[in-house]
Amino acid sequence: MDQSDLLTIGEVVDRSGFPHSALRYYEKEGLVAATRTGGGQRRYRRATLRRLAFIRAARAIGIGLDEVREALDSLPAERPTTEDWTRLSQRWRGRLDEQIQALEALRDGLDSCIGCGCLSLARCGLLNPNDSAAAQGEGARMLPAALRRPPAH
Repeated sequence: MDQSDLLTIGEVVDRSGFPHSALRYYEKEGLVAATRTGGGQRRYRRATLRRLAFIRAARAIGIGLDEVREALDSLPAERPTTEDWTRLSQRWRGRLDEQIQALEALRDGLDSCIGCGCLSLARCGLLNPNDSAAAQGEGARMLPAALRRPPAH
């Protein structure tokens, strides 16, 4: 491997914005890989920066690390192409569209009564008279389903 293609952990931290601890964690989880020098120092391939950017984007939209790992594992071992990255992003397009629609609905409804349905409040007579939403189950039943998903870990 060409040594100019290798970055120190400090260089990756500076370029990616991830802390050292995150890089070590992602390496332990198999999301990124590092080689070691004779002295045991980590060296990352420059392509690791793309993987980290992908991880950051996926996490920002609520995709869990297990799903991120699965997606990254589907990439070719050597340098992925633009088509490979496009294929990965297409997997999540429907989910993003659903989240966007749900967030727009939430935004547009905030000024009318944010309390309606948020926790099935009994005192809301506008959209939830007599706490009828309570029969639908726990949580924010009147929020769009995409906004009721538990956060990704």
